[in-house]
This record gives sequence, structure tokens and C-alpha cells, in this order.
Amino acid sequence: MSIRSAADLHVKIFADGADLQGMLQMYEKPWIKGFTTNPTLMRKAGIRDYKAFAKQVIAAIPDRPISFEVFSDEFPEMERQAREIAGWGANVYVKIPITNTRGESSAGLCRRLSADGLKLNVTALLTLDQVRDAAAALAEGVPACVSVFAGRVADTGVDPVPMMAEAVSILSANPSLELIWASPRELLNIVQAHCAGCHIITVTNDILAKLDLLGKDLAAFSLETVRMFQRDAAASGFAL
Repeated sequence: MSIRSAADLHVKIFADGADLQGMLQMYEKPWIKGFTTNPTLMRKAGIRDYKAFAKQVIAAIPDRPISFEVFSDEFPEMERQAREIAGWGANVYVKIPITNTRGESSAGLCRRLSADGLKLNVTALLTLDQVRDAAAALAEGVPACVSVFAGRVADTGVDPVPMMAEAVSILSANPSLELIWASPRELLNIVQAHCAGCHIITVTNDILAKLDLLGKDLAAFSLETVRMFQRDAAASGFAL
């Protein structure tokens, strides 16, 4: 399958980050279909007031899906946070980790929230059993995402593509569910997510900056690379 540009992709690209200026730059691009963030990205961006930042983002981006994550480790407080976050906007998805830090499943919490109509993004999944648990907990007719960290799977030396294709199959029984390929490591992952049938891939701005390379002539790219090496050697004043 030849992918020559972002227009050839069926997978939806969501921008992943917590820098408001960068998010607004991505919002100007019609092929960015949504946004995700998480507490780690927000901490790196220097966010101190979670609620104020979230509401600023929602006010600026009112018409595309945006995911914000709960940050409690206790399920009752997770539930309270989830219900508050969901009330911030009709385009808001609440990210719920598949377990807490003790490895206790959040399936029961997801089931209650989904049954009440909250749009969820069940996150931090790395196994197909977790995908099955999430799928079983999410209500039919209520939009939800299941976010599998394919990049972290690949970090362990395992090819995530077969796993993601199987996850697509598992979720297909409920048309309200969308599979997210999360934590991509390179531009190739966007093409892999497309070919595996994933509905969404979350992508950071550094990878998004490479989208113009899709379909690039490799011979021309080789020549550009040689010229770069020569230019940098000359600029460094190397001599033997």
C-alpha cells in the first residue's frame, strides 16, 4: 500500500502534547483530528494549574476530541475527578488508566462511568487481555477510546503490529470503540497504524514535523544526506 501524503491515511492523527502554543499550531491543520495529553506531558510543559490549563485548551479547541487524564490512584477519587473533567466540555474524553499503581483493574470504574454516558479513553494498555477487559467494560453506543501503547511494546523488542491488528478485531464488536496506537517512536508507526486498521494514532509534534517525508523519493533523500555530511564537514573545518 503506497502512502504518499497524510491525505492517503485512513488512521486519524491526534496531536499529543501539553504546550498550548504547539496545540494551537496543530489545531490550524485540518488533518489533526483531535488532541491528547497526560500528567507527564503536562509536568514537562511546566503546567501547575491542571484545571485552568484544561479549560484554556477546551476554550481554544472546542470542536475536536481532547483527552485529559485523572491523576488519583484511588478509584473513588478517580471517579470524582472523571465526572468533573467530563463536565468541562462536550468534546472531552476522560483518560482512565487500565490499572492503578497496585495493579488493580479499573474495569469496574470504567463500566460505571461508561454506563453513565461519560466518554472515556482507557489508557496505558500493553496486553491483549487488557484490551479485552476494557472492551467488556465499555458500554455500547457511548463513544470511547482504547489506548494501546504500541511504542512501549516495541521498546521491549516485540513487533506491535500483529497485536494492534488483533486489538482492532477485539474492539470491532462494539462500533462505539476506537483503538488508539499510542506512544509512536517514528513516522513509520503512522503507516503501520494505518495498515493495521487502527482508528487513531497519537503523535507528538517532533514526529508530526516529518509528515512531509511521506512518499519522498529515496534516491533524492540519499543525495540530500550526502550533501548534508559534506556541508557539515566543510563548516567544521575538518582536515587530515
